[in-house]
Amino acid sequence: MTHQLVTSERIRTALVGFGISGQVFHAPLLAADPHFSLAAIVTSREDRILAAQQRYPQAQILADWQDLLRRIDSGELTIDLIVLGTPPALHAQQAQEASARGIHLVVDKPFAANARQAAQMIAGAEASRTLLTVFHNRRWDGDFLTLQRLLAEEALGRVRSFESRFEWWRPEGFGNWRDRVTLAEGGGLLLDLGSHLIDQAIQLFGPVRTATAELARHSPATLSDSDEDAFVSLLHESGVRSRLWMNGQAARPAPRFHLLGSRAAYTSWGLDNQEPDLAGGITPDDAAYGITPEARWGTLGQGTDEQRVTPVRGDYPAFYRQLALALREGAPPPVDAYGALAVLRVIDDLHARFAVRSA
Repeated sequence: MTHQLVTSERIRTALVGFGISGQVFHAPLLAADPHFSLAAIVTSREDRILAAQQRYPQAQILADWQDLLRRIDSGELTIDLIVLGTPPALHAQQAQEASARGIHLVVDKPFAANARQAAQMIAGAEASRTLLTVFHNRRWDGDFLTLQRLLAEEALGRVRSFESRFEWWRPEGFGNWRDRVTLAEGGGLLLDLGSHLIDQAIQLFGPVRTATAELARHSPATLSDSDEDAFVSLLHESGVRSRLWMNGQAARPAPRFHLLGSRAAYTSWGLDNQEPDLAGGITPDDAAYGITPEARWGTLGQGTDEQRVTPVRGDYPAFYRQLALALREGAPPPVDAYGALAVLRVIDDLHARFAVRSA
């Protein structure tokens, strides 16, 4: 289905939510892209209001979602695109209300609290002929782009197994809504981080044939019933086995990626640099942006015979470059919403079959 194209000089954008998602990712990427104009930021916390005013003085700072809708409905504010950087439990209602007004959408991951809600969001966008895409920015991590290059070059031969991890040492929690929300509200690392890891695995090795999970919670169950430590095993239809770990309480993280192939293995450590770059004020047009320090370059080889692999530069700005082409020219979106829906269906199935074990 084709969506309506944006014809305004710049794509007038409202960013809803100014926490980590809004401040660290979306606002800097939008501000660095000449195709977009950050017209409004929705946030209610005083410290975030002050930060938004200082960094983006051209944007209107609005108190809440309803205030944004009122200004759009009254004609006071004209918006082409809304970016939802809100918790997943809010996405379905907000997306439906934006689509009903003919506004295009970027939805931060997790796409929604469950696949049923995500399917409703897609249907609403299709009915209004608006574009809906999901911010699976980890497709543009430098280490993931490096993996894709190695696979295209067949440097590992036939891949037999793939290990991927997002692990941190945060015994006191993440310090935000993630520590409190329930599974029904879209909580837990399987949904939050698994959305990225499962998406990456599917991008590399194709659809999932079977999946199993181990889900655990170490903090008191009185705070939430969501998982803090998750392991997922996927058997892809291609025959590759993916093993994925998500853990916020890992005292010593294991390798970020570890692939075994018929010809060689590849191992890399540490997370992509773009999030700390953006959080530290390094902009996408800075020469240092997205560069992996040489000490963290991955290795390719067999046994003790290995070589360092020069990594591909990380490129989160590619998401918005592709989105501009989609909105202006009808090109494919940076992330197809049906692909993001397929990830949620895997997660829903795992939640239905595997209970969270409390310590």
